Amino acid sequence: MSFATWITFLIAASIIAVSPGSGAVLSMSHGLSYGVRRTSATILGLQAGLLLVLAIAGGGVGSLLLASEVAFNIVKTVGALYLIYLGLSQWRAKVSISGEAAHAEVQVPSVRQRVLTGFLTNATNPKGIIFMVAVLPQFITREAPLLPQLLILAVTMCCVDLLVMHSYAFLAASMQRFFRDARAVKKQNRVFGGLLMAVGTALFFVKRGGATA
Repeated sequence: MSFATWITFLIAASIIAVSPGSGAVLSMSHGLSYGVRRTSATILGLQAGLLLVLAIAGGGVGSLLLASEVAFNIVKTVGALYLIYLGLSQWRAKVSISGEAAHAEVQVPSVRQRVLTGFLTNATNPKGIIFMVAVLPQFITREAPLLPQLLILAVTMCCVDLLVMHSYAFLAASMQRFFRDARAVKKQNRVFGGLLMAVGTALFFVKRGGATA
């Protein structure tokens, strides 16, 4: 892989990462609710899901998935329902009050739960598979060994995504002081819960031919 090809992919990866999506919404939601440090577990899960999507696309499984309408619709439905479930859970999340200042307390999921939430959010996103199937071949040299190229692309994509998702979480966490009381936290939960449900609903309209359009 030439340096020019890598730089081009780096730019593309940055644009992909910055573009609003379910990962960005989740990072901001957890950043605002739990802080940056705890959101790192969520973002680690997002990267694990991203690596799975890259492996699926790079290994050619993504092309087979897109060629099968039944398989694609199954993945799309699972991904959409999972995001809607996450959004609904956040919408209905309970907020407790404690302390003399009546500050709101948010129940923080375990590290394992946060990692799993991040992983499933990216792993069940058919838009990610469609995009990677369309994009990855543009940066692969047929004459060179495939695995080293995929590793370079995967490391680059994950490093960029780690930086961007942590930036989203940091920006959201910096606003925590405005969400101290229960009413504000409930509004926050409903905003991000609504966004996750909206993204999940939008997945139902993703078409199998999106990668070739």
